[in-house]
Amino acid sequence: MISQVSQPRLKGFRFPRSIISYAIWAYHRFGLSLRDVEDLLAERGVIVSYESIRVWCQRFGTQLAAKIRRDRPVPADKWHLDEVVISIRGRKHWLWRAVDANGDVLEILMQSRRNAHAAKRFLMKLMKRWGVPRVLVTDKLRSYGVAVRDLCPSVDHRSHKGLNNRSEASHRHTRRREKIMGRFKSPRQAQRLLSVHDQTATIFRPKRHRLSAAPYRQSRADAFSLWNNYAAEMAA
Repeated sequence: MISQVSQPRLKGFRFPRSIISYAIWAYHRFGLSLRDVEDLLAERGVIVSYESIRVWCQRFGTQLAAKIRRDRPVPADKWHLDEVVISIRGRKHWLWRAVDANGDVLEILMQSRRNAHAAKRFLMKLMKRWGVPRVLVTDKLRSYGVAVRDLCPSVDHRSHKGLNNRSEASHRHTRRREKIMGRFKSPRQAQRLLSVHDQTATIFRPKRHRLSAAPYRQSRADAFSLWNNYAAEMAA
């Protein structure tokens, strides 16, 4: 996966873009720890500390996620919204997540509340980026009803716990990452990391169970090509 194509170096960084982008890809694609990525690079003859990898992920991960989001096709017009509690330093926070009918994550937002104001804030952010959907599927949290009535009353809002399994299932990767990290350290860290994590999954998890071998391999090759192109656009 380490690109062999010559790319201009990032100002102020000792390692080439190909190494930096590979470390970010491995960290987010497989849910590895920073020390795991350090060992992967060491096996390939690249000696770098896990703290340097942390800096790479924080500095360039959001850039790569933004480029993936920029080039994504228009999502399906049926969205599933859900929220899950995350404990950070002994306090409850809520991770709000929206996925489309294909299971691709559209947006996430960490908030300290689970009320109508928080639902409105999340829905406004979601519609500002992706427009207004045809159908919104949520659980029975009443805050969603308030937000839909105030912001998009023409949308078909379906509130039923059994219909929202697609969104609820999307939290599994978050729980796995949380366990690997031994809990998130702050809401800001969780927001930054999970936004990159979800967008990386969008291109590197193409619903493999629906594809035969040849289409899946082509999809994987396309994803690698996209990632290398985005790495070439990174700015220091």
